[in-house]
Amino acid sequence: MGTTHAHRGTVVAVVIARAGSKGVPGKNLRPIVGKPCVAWTIEQAARAASVDGVVVSSDSEEILDLATTMRATPHRRSDALATDTARVDDALREAVLWLESAPAGPGGAGRVGGVVLLYGNVPVRPEGLVDRAVGLWRESGCDSVQSYAQVGKHHPLWQVRVDSAGRVTPWDGERLFGGVYRRQELSPSFVPDGGVLVVSRAALFHELDGDDPAHPHSFLGNDHRGVMTGEGDVVDIDSAVDLAVAEAMLGPRAAAVGA
Repeated sequence: MGTTHAHRGTVVAVVIARAGSKGVPGKNLRPIVGKPCVAWTIEQAARAASVDGVVVSSDSEEILDLATTMRATPHRRSDALATDTARVDDALREAVLWLESAPAGPGGAGRVGGVVLLYGNVPVRPEGLVDRAVGLWRESGCDSVQSYAQVGKHHPLWQVRVDSAGRVTPWDGERLFGGVYRRQELSPSFVPDGGVLVVSRAALFHELDGDDPAHPHSFLGNDHRGVMTGEGDVVDIDSAVDLAVAEAMLGPRAAAVGA
């Protein structure tokens, strides 16, 4: 664990891991290379030098017990925030308020300065990704930092609309495929990959000037920045194929550690 950095306060990683899942039932506990999916994320959070403590937010007894075994702080999420329609930022706020009200917690009791959101169903991340994101958040003084992957052949310029008669029209604008023929000519475009999100407490709790809580992404603040990841660096489990990919990627890593 890292030590508290006074200029932006205590940084706590919150691992989000619900019991339920429609795409892959029980995905946070599905075994990958011999251990539960969520365990990979808890380990990654614990290795981050920039994180002062790790909280696991879940409605699952098994996941909460696992968190305790792995020396993370278990937080029982309320039923209202354990549905597939609940918003992640609401779950984060609940976990932070609970932690701050506890007699003692990760990084010491008191107000949290920054929150690192880590999804429990993302077992594959590049080593050091959390520290890179927290580092940019600290050094820049921005409100939030998220990891982004570059879009390849699924670039927004190449997206279209297809009506019931099969007619194809541009998704946006008037020229099909934006007038771009070769993939190499597409301008760089990026998409959030689910690897990490770091957000200041002030942004998360809508304490910034000009904040509009009605906007679904207002909790990212006014100054939102990104750290880039490479193709395939982050794998989130949404299908059986993702499980197979994660198994293939993490198997050699586990073997190298055990060698």
